[in-house]
Amino acid sequence: MTGPMTRRDMLLAALVATMWGFNFVVIDWGMAGIPPLFFVAVRFLVVALAVFVVPRPLASWKTVVGVGLFMSLGQFALLYTSIALGLQPGIAALLLQAQVVLTIVVAALALRERPTARQAVGVLVGTVGLGVVALGRGGDAPAVAVVLCLLAALSWAIGNVISRRAGAVAPPKRLGALSLTVWSSLVVPLPALALSAAIEGPEAIAAGIAAFGWRPILSTLYTAGLCTLVGYAIFNALLARNRSASVVPWVLLAPVVAMASAAALLGQIPNVWETVGGAVLVVGVFVANAPTRRRVGGGGGRGQVVAAGAEVPAHVTRTAAPADADRHNA
Repeated sequence: MTGPMTRRDMLLAALVATMWGFNFVVIDWGMAGIPPLFFVAVRFLVVALAVFVVPRPLASWKTVVGVGLFMSLGQFALLYTSIALGLQPGIAALLLQAQVVLTIVVAALALRERPTARQAVGVLVGTVGLGVVALGRGGDAPAVAVVLCLLAALSWAIGNVISRRAGAVAPPKRLGALSLTVWSSLVVPLPALALSAAIEGPEAIAAGIAAFGWRPILSTLYTAGLCTLVGYAIFNALLARNRSASVVPWVLLAPVVAMASAAALLGQIPNVWETVGGAVLVVGVFVANAPTRRRVGGGGGRGQVVAAGAEVPAHVTRTAAPADADRHNA
């Protein structure tokens, strides 16, 4: 059984959560003048270039396509559109945390996985938090933007369940979750471009290409290079040598970083209801993520208490890590 996280691993986990949180501000900063669906196509085209150096995951093409459609295309097309419509990056980061409670619900419906009592409480608390955020949103964010962001979380949750149902695995030498992230990105660029042409129009795409200066370039390099490739590579390595229950809670720093950076750099201060609702949502996510403890029978009727695995975020599949750290994101 793995021991507690080292100080180095805790710093790496905090670094990844910081990169993922700041990602929302970078998206908003770089998307000015760029159609959101076209921006998604460009981002995943850059990610897809890594297929030349990252080996294919040990998963069926059906799983790869399903993950690409829901966890990548659906999630980010809806997320980028919600931000383009005026949803603050910090609030978007909070609302996306709904994917945890939604994954539990979708898994219960699709896989007949009965949630634990703690997960049920987490879903209930998280739902209350979502309601508070939605009802108390600032006037700058239209209701449709909030709905689209929640649909992005639902799409992420469905992708989680698809990956869980397939039991997609990849040993560390095949780069684990990173391989599924990279190869599923092949599914995104053409459909995203087709959606952009149909919804945003060829003229908007042409204007986006003309406006694609250094800001959207840096934004794409950050989101595709640092957040997706480097971030998931580090996170997968952390899961390979630590319990998921030790690593996953660090992800809850991401919405905190997103809200703090949006307030500091964009002047977007959440109102009281958004802050309270976001805090309640994060508590619900933490409760749903918290590892349950079960007793494994041993000699003489005495057992050893071990922690069951916890949930992890998008694209993180099970690796050939020790058995106490192998729980998949869904």
